[in-house]
Amino acid sequence: MMLLPRMLTLTALRAAYAAGATPLDVAEAVIARRAALTDPAMFITPVADDDLRAAARALMDQGPQGRPLYGIPFAFKDNIDVAGLPTTAACPAHAYDPAADAAVVARLRAAGALVIGKTNLDLFATGLNGTRSPHGAPRSVFSADHVSGGSSSGSAVAVAAGLCAFALGTDTAGSGRVPAMFNNLVGIKPTPGLVPNTGVVPACRSVDVVTVFAASVADGVAVRRVMDGPDPGDPFSRPAAPVALPARPRIGVLAGAEREFFGNAEVEALYDAAIARAAALGATIVPFDYAPFLQAAALPYEGPWVAERLAALEAFLASHPEAFDPTVRAIIEGARGMTAVDAFRGRYRLEELRQAVAPTWAECDLLMLPTSPTTHTVADMLADPVAKNSQFGRYTNFANLLGYAAIAVPGGFGPSGLPAGVTLVGPAFSDDALAGFAGAMHAAAGCGAGIDTALDILAPDPAALPAGMLPLVVVGAHLSGMALNHELTGAGGVCLGAATTAPGYRLYALPGTVPAKPGLARDPGFAGPGIAVEVWALPVAAWAAFVAAIPAPLGVGKIALADGRQITGFLAEGHALQGAQEITSHGGWRAWRAAQG
Repeated sequence: MMLLPRMLTLTALRAAYAAGATPLDVAEAVIARRAALTDPAMFITPVADDDLRAAARALMDQGPQGRPLYGIPFAFKDNIDVAGLPTTAACPAHAYDPAADAAVVARLRAAGALVIGKTNLDLFATGLNGTRSPHGAPRSVFSADHVSGGSSSGSAVAVAAGLCAFALGTDTAGSGRVPAMFNNLVGIKPTPGLVPNTGVVPACRSVDVVTVFAASVADGVAVRRVMDGPDPGDPFSRPAAPVALPARPRIGVLAGAEREFFGNAEVEALYDAAIARAAALGATIVPFDYAPFLQAAALPYEGPWVAERLAALEAFLASHPEAFDPTVRAIIEGARGMTAVDAFRGRYRLEELRQAVAPTWAECDLLMLPTSPTTHTVADMLADPVAKNSQFGRYTNFANLLGYAAIAVPGGFGPSGLPAGVTLVGPAFSDDALAGFAGAMHAAAGCGAGIDTALDILAPDPAALPAGMLPLVVVGAHLSGMALNHELTGAGGVCLGAATTAPGYRLYALPGTVPAKPGLARDPGFAGPGIAVEVWALPVAAWAAFVAAIPAPLGVGKIALADGRQITGFLAEGHALQGAQEITSHGGWRAWRAAQG
């Protein structure tokens, strides 16, 4: 049987296919991993082994051409339709057999992705903890005692355990982000409306969002882009209106009384470490007033938006009250006394809060919040299900109501061995713009993904570039924080992250250049360590103007990176290197400059 890495990533699977593997090989590996599962609550309906093999063979017959996710296995939350498998929303009495795929599933399957099964969730996607299902409570991959997070519980655990390269969840108040933190994953929460909800059992239809769990920001964004775009079946879907963010953003962080971690010093320490990493990556740290955001965060469960959950399930609740988890039933039935007047008052309050948070966005480009301020064991959650669950949503509940984009990234582990993470929140349709800094934050945390905490998280590949931009490798004075970096940021450039060249490159300090500049040159016979570089993205017009202005003896050419990518970047003419000081042993321009004092 083909050997696959512990964590399945798009990069690893594409490399396996390039080396001769087939989707059937991958399907057999997934089948073997499913059989070895120690968490029986992960799936509600796995695709049968023989059906998975048949789907893999069908992909092989079709071939990879025009299929960017060819042979990539994925799972999805069982409130999302796929033809041929029942949809239950974790309620067996509510089960039905959909006639067609949900819009997102249809787009992913058309791109070549391979469905492996439907995953467990909190009943009717009501909860952030993962314990409210008749199929059991999935657990964090790092502790059999601790919750997985919810409501997209099984989806996160399936990716973190290495059964699939990505999984779909849904997010109304944090369900696509909290499980990402508890399982050391990336959680991509699109701007509401960017990804259609056609074929998704609604929780709060006006604010529900289909999300992606993945090992890296690059993988999650690549999947999200396949799903993007309006669908006639979802009146809340809408075309994107992309928003740019600066490469060195002003990041709002919690301060003072708004820093609430419910006694969890580990998560607080890891949040502080993430703030320090953000500053080291070039961000300006700006304390901000979270109070109006917190007031908005109370609305999904304390305001009339609970009535939207009742609107989706009123007839079924009336005929099958016994089918509901007691906590879920109590939450939904709490809307029975609400009126249209209450709904309008809630809407007015939301708009008041939207005005109240506006000054924050004048001072900050994005916010960085703890994805969850704490975690709990399954036993503790069952003993106090409402209060403990509400703690998880303190920093997530507001995002969809206010229309924001968000990306949750891992942030390391505490002494207990449990992970924590942060979520970057940006304005509506800043989805692509958030990706660069989010990817850099994840890479800088050095905590891998899922169960593979040593996994090297690579910067986004060119397929994950923001729309309308081109990639560029920079080597020296244009690196983040260096003398000429302003030429990139001033042109609207976005840093996609650090990288290393393939072996076979030498680096020189060019004499007589002001400011000082390096020269990178390819030496195919040289087995060097690789040179530290950065990958940036520039708007097409700015990219062309920038390249045209590069002074001799520098030029541009394709640079091979250690991860297999080949991207245009700075190279030096051979004659300029004669007599120049070779600095290859330092591993990069920044290290050499630091050594000079």
